[in-house]
Amino acid sequence: MPETILVAAAWPYANGPLHLGHVAGCYLPADTFARFHRALGNRVLFVSGSDQHGTPVTVRAEAEGLPPAEIAQRYHESFLESWQQLGVAWDIYTRTGTENHQQVVHRLFSTLREKDYIFQGTMETFYCPQCVRFLPDRYVEGVCPYCGSPSRGDQCEECGKPISAGELPNPVCRICGSTPRLTVSEHFFFDLRKFNERLLEWAQKQVHWKSNVRSFTLNLLREGLQPRPITRDLEWGISVPVAGFGSKRIYVWFEAVIGYLSASMEWAARQGAPEAWREWWSEGARSYYFIGKDNIWFHTLIWPAMLMGYGGLVLPYDVPANEYLTLEHRQLSTSRNWAIWVPDFMSRYDADPLRYMLSANAPETADSDFSWREFVRRNNDELVAAYGNLVHRTLTLTYRNFGGEIPAAGEPGEPDRAVLERAAATFETATGLLRDCRFKAAIGEIMALAREGNRYFDSKAPWKQVKEDLAAAAVTLNTCIQLLGTLRTLFYPFLPHSSQRLHEMLGGEQPLAEGRGIWKLERIPAGRPLAEPQPLFRRLDDSVADEELARLQGGAQ
Repeated sequence: MPETILVAAAWPYANGPLHLGHVAGCYLPADTFARFHRALGNRVLFVSGSDQHGTPVTVRAEAEGLPPAEIAQRYHESFLESWQQLGVAWDIYTRTGTENHQQVVHRLFSTLREKDYIFQGTMETFYCPQCVRFLPDRYVEGVCPYCGSPSRGDQCEECGKPISAGELPNPVCRICGSTPRLTVSEHFFFDLRKFNERLLEWAQKQVHWKSNVRSFTLNLLREGLQPRPITRDLEWGISVPVAGFGSKRIYVWFEAVIGYLSASMEWAARQGAPEAWREWWSEGARSYYFIGKDNIWFHTLIWPAMLMGYGGLVLPYDVPANEYLTLEHRQLSTSRNWAIWVPDFMSRYDADPLRYMLSANAPETADSDFSWREFVRRNNDELVAAYGNLVHRTLTLTYRNFGGEIPAAGEPGEPDRAVLERAAATFETATGLLRDCRFKAAIGEIMALAREGNRYFDSKAPWKQVKEDLAAAAVTLNTCIQLLGTLRTLFYPFLPHSSQRLHEMLGGEQPLAEGRGIWKLERIPAGRPLAEPQPLFRRLDDSVADEELARLQGGAQ
C-alpha cells in the first residue's frame, strides 16, 4: 500500500541568491528523497517557499535603499529560476507574503493563545538611540554567553543555543556600531515549559534520528525549556491579530515554520480540493523536515510544540539535518562573497554534475568541502570516465552492430548472471539507504555498480565479439543494457536530467518524472529501438579549476 510522505524543506531568506551551501544543506537531499518516494509509487507532497519576512530581508533592503517587499520579490523570483535549473521538483514552492500564509499563522496564533499556550508579558529588547529604533535580534551582535563565539542576538550559529536579548555580553548595533540599551516592551510569549515533558517523552522514542539531532534535542529538553517571545517591535512581517499590537509583528522564527502547513493548504486549494492537505498532516502520514544543523531547535522543539498545542496534526517523523558545506577549506561567507552562487554556476555548467558532487560529498554527519579541483575530478573520473563511458560504449556498439535495436539475450553465462545479480543487490541496498536518508552512501553504492559494469564490459570485450562471435556480443551487450536500465533508475533521484536522456536513448517513451512506481528492476525487452547514442556528460578541461578559483578569489572581499 502506498505511503503518504510529506517532504518539507527549510524556507530560505529572500535576501540574496542561493549558494551551494543552501543546496547541499537541505534542498538537494529533499528533492532526492521526494523523487525517490514518487518513484516508489508513494503519495508525496514536497513543499517549501521563500521566507520574505526575516530580518535578513530588511537588512538587505536598508543596504540598497529599497522597500523590503521589492527585495523579497526579487529573490523569490531568483529562487524559482534556480530551482528550475537545478531540477528541484516541488509540488509547491510559495512565499510567506501570501494572504493564505497570514491567515494560517493567525489561526495557529489565536488557537494557541485561546488554549493558554501563548501569554502576554514584558521583555527586555534592544533599542538604539543612535538609529532611533528598536533592534531585531539579528541587528544586535556580540559574543555567545555559552561558547564564547561571535554571535547575533537570537541564536548562536556555532553551538546552536537560543539566546535572549539580555544574555548577550557587550552588544553592538550592527547598523551604526553603537551600544544599544535594553528597554522593556510588551509582547506575546510561547510557553514552551508546558510542552517540556511531552516533548521529552516523544523525542526519546525517535531512535531513527541522526545522533547529533537527537542528542542536541534531548540535551535542551533535559536542561528545561523556557517561554520564548514570539512578537517583536517591527514594521515588516505578519501582523499580530490582537488589538493594541498594531506596531508589532509576529516574529519570523514562530511564523516561518507554519509555512509548511500553509503551503500544504495552498497546494490543496490550487488542486481544487481545499481539504486534501489533511492527508499529509494526519496520523499514518510521515513528515520529513530537511534543514541545516542551525535549524534543529526550531524543527525538533518549537514546531512540534506548536503542533501539539494546536492539536490534530502529525508530528515530524524525521529531521535529517545536515552539517555545513565549506568552500575551498574556508567557511562560506556571503558578506565576504566567499560563496558559489547558483545563478552564476548554472550560467556555465550543467545541473547533474553539481547534484552528483554535492550528493557524493554530502555534509550528512560532518562538514564537507567543495573545491573546484574535486568538482572537475569527480565530473571527469566518475561521471564521464565511469558511468558515462559505460553508457556510451554499450549503446554505440549496440546501435552500430544490431540495427539500432536491443539484441536478444541468448544464453547468458556465469559472468553475465553475476553482474546482473550484483545490480539486483545494489538496487536493494540503495533502496534501504535512500529510505533512511543516507544519500551519500546510496550514491556511492550506485557509482560502484557503474564501475563494476565497466569491469564486466572490459572482461567480455564486446568490441572484439562483434567481429568474432555476434551471438556472444549480443549476450554481453544485452546484459550491459539491462545494467544501464538499473543505473538509470538508481541514479534518477540524484541525476534527473541525465537519467531522462539515458531513458530516451534506451527507447523509453514516458518521461521518468511522470512514471510513478518506476522504482523496480525491470527487464528492457529485446527488439526495442534505441535512440542514436549521445555522450551523457561533458568532460571539463583541467584549467576550469584554476579559472574558477581565480574568479572566486577575485570576487572575495
